[in-house]
Amino acid sequence: MDSAAVVGTGLIGTSIALALRGRGVATYLIDTDQEAARVAAGLGAGIAGPPRGPVDLAVLAVPPQQVAAALKEHQLRGLADDFTDAASVKEPPQLEAARLGCDLARFVGGHPMGGREQSGPLAARDDLFHGRPWVLTPSALTRPQTLERAERLAELCGARPVVMAHAEHDRAVALTSHTPHLVSTLLAARLLHGERSQLGLAGQGLQDVTRLAGGSAELWTDILGSNAVAVADVLADFAHDVDDAVEVLRGLSTAREPEQRRTHLEALSTVLVRGVQGRARLPARGGTGAPSTSTAYAAAPRGA
Repeated sequence: MDSAAVVGTGLIGTSIALALRGRGVATYLIDTDQEAARVAAGLGAGIAGPPRGPVDLAVLAVPPQQVAAALKEHQLRGLADDFTDAASVKEPPQLEAARLGCDLARFVGGHPMGGREQSGPLAARDDLFHGRPWVLTPSALTRPQTLERAERLAELCGARPVVMAHAEHDRAVALTSHTPHLVSTLLAARLLHGERSQLGLAGQGLQDVTRLAGGSAELWTDILGSNAVAVADVLADFAHDVDDAVEVLRGLSTAREPEQRRTHLEALSTVLVRGVQGRARLPARGGTGAPSTSTAYAAAPRGA
């Protein structure tokens, strides 16, 4: 691949562009926020503005609900021979692209599994995707060349291409990324009810658990809204677990007989052990690292 265009110069788009430029790919930066594109260009991510002719591959680094419209727009403009995206939800954009009449033979969904809580081009890194999975979701219409170029994109960014079905991907990220973000946010929101004297006792553990809550509310509204059913399913199961834990703790607070207390303590221990066991299932954070729980595109969701 000799040339590429990146539409959307937030964290993800600029990080992709930096990686491509580092591998000698002529890269063009397109954003409705021209200042963001200029900032990315100033970082060495490429040339701000569209190319004179079609590039090999265009990457749509915009939020999920903007992917289909951006694909339609830039296919009509002849921006690239092939197209992919970087959104964290895959099935709804694919269905919307079909509804809009996009050329699906020249498009393959993509999701680089890397990110940070910060947003915007200044947070970008050329090694953001090193060793990370990069999910690709070809449809029955996707031509082989398009998939090959998207795989090459992932490799140029230091990532590992992983092919999945659209719905399979969305269920996976609901469990590993989207619900964790929402749970972190819900817990962080409880701090609004805390006294200053209580919050003054907070340690690193609370910082770690609520770290994801610092992401853009506007962006995450788009992401969670695009994957609502899968997230709701995971969150409902989580709510059942929370209810069970509440029942155990209430039981401990009222237990008077030693046998009752022992039963509740055993149940509480089971809750904690299951957490230890679940966490142990995550791959090591190296070449087979688990998917990141943060995704950012631009400082705020914007069209291409």
